[in-house]
Amino acid sequence: MSELEVLIARVLQPGFPGPTAPDWIRRRLGAGLGSVILFAPNIETPTQLRTLTDSLRAENPDVFVAIDEEAGDITRLEHADGSSYPGNLALGTVDDIALTQAMARSVGSRVRAAGIDLDYAPVADVNSEPRNPVIGARSFGADPDLVARHVAAAVRGLHAAGVAACLKHFPGHGDTVVDSHHGLPTVTASRADLERITLPPFRAGLAAGARAVMIAHLLLPALDPDHPASVSPTVIGDLLRAGMAFDGLAVSDGIAMAAVRERYGLAGATVRALIAGIDVVCVDKDTTDADMTALTDAVTAAVRDGSLPEARLLEAASRVEKFAQWRREVREASDSQASDAVGAGSSSNADILPDLSALPAFPDSPNFPDAAGFEAARRAIGILRAEPTALPLTQPPHVVETVLPRSLADHLAELLPGTTRSPLTEVADAADLPTGRPLVIAVRGIQRAPEDVERVIALTKERPDALVVELGVPSVDPGGAAWIVSHGASRVCLRAVAEIIAGRKFPA
Repeated sequence: MSELEVLIARVLQPGFPGPTAPDWIRRRLGAGLGSVILFAPNIETPTQLRTLTDSLRAENPDVFVAIDEEAGDITRLEHADGSSYPGNLALGTVDDIALTQAMARSVGSRVRAAGIDLDYAPVADVNSEPRNPVIGARSFGADPDLVARHVAAAVRGLHAAGVAACLKHFPGHGDTVVDSHHGLPTVTASRADLERITLPPFRAGLAAGARAVMIAHLLLPALDPDHPASVSPTVIGDLLRAGMAFDGLAVSDGIAMAAVRERYGLAGATVRALIAGIDVVCVDKDTTDADMTALTDAVTAAVRDGSLPEARLLEAASRVEKFAQWRREVREASDSQASDAVGAGSSSNADILPDLSALPAFPDSPNFPDAAGFEAARRAIGILRAEPTALPLTQPPHVVETVLPRSLADHLAELLPGTTRSPLTEVADAADLPTGRPLVIAVRGIQRAPEDVERVIALTKERPDALVVELGVPSVDPGGAAWIVSHGASRVCLRAVAEIIAGRKFPA
């Protein structure tokens, strides 16, 4: 490979399908590929995952491995069964900084044990738009100050486990009604609104030491009316670099997402992102060797025709090298303390492994139930309204639920055997329901879909005894005999709300 191709290899971050690295990934690692990102299809078991990450480093010891392990509703490590941790909204609802920091430390310990260096977490978005189709319960909440203090706590917890935190989705994806996976969101906030609402959590996360920031694919006319943030020199250079004094890794959100790919094409978006100031272009979970060749060719052409200054590419590659060096130092520091209590690092490593000795000594067992995560989920349950006799249920209910990767009915069936279910989309009215059975209606962010609001309100009018469970952001009171909020749809959140409905706890 030429020197230019080596530089390009450092700044592209592909994913790949399957539990083992394909030959083209191994070949490119040997030629200097700087990082890879893992997704659920790459993960089968903890042992398999560690074997995979070890095999990547066998090809290139300096490669860093990234993952989206937010816990809560978005989990890669526990994608098969659901997360052992409540998500950010649940933690923000409890509003216990020590708990959030301990949860992040525990998540980070699993990420670290898997051989992964960079976690694309925490979500620093302020979910100021209840109809937001993509953030929702992934955010700590709608209050900037609350989100800021929990983002900082999450950064400290991840770093204490030896994992780098990445703030996302800069400069804020909370005030949108479009999912950037499918289209280009526009944020109409003024610069003053951004400073007051969306930016404080990012400033707090950077002050806590976050090593990376993920730039969103969204349009902010107040900053740059022509370019999505991920390809905007104004957003990245002026706001993030100059305005917030950030010199760590600027990472693109998946460059194959429709918000930019439909505008510029995969290669065009990649080149524009690098020009704008992105250091690591996150490509796609199904990147191919042909994709990487096409991207390498496009970046090479941009350097040669001068549209991408070589100095900008050198700067990006240098930041990747600096991050890789930090990753080595963190691993060496945390490995040297493996036999010590968490947080007992020497003063010389205090900025890498801050003291967490005052935090609750939550266990990090991979076996379900995770005592810490389950207890946190229990604390986050809210009963916003309930008639005196609505709870608990003493008979197995029929559950009408939004189709999600995991089912509330499955958890209820363990406590109330005989529980049945049907998808919300298949229930037109009460005539479609079994007779003589309690009714539970489970939804997630019902306000995001007007047709679901209408359907659920119609059902509760016909069945005023129904219990309605909101698994996401509570916004619209749907009626019924009780309105229960879990503030998340992770495995532990589902189990915790099942306990409330059944009036008894799962066995320890």
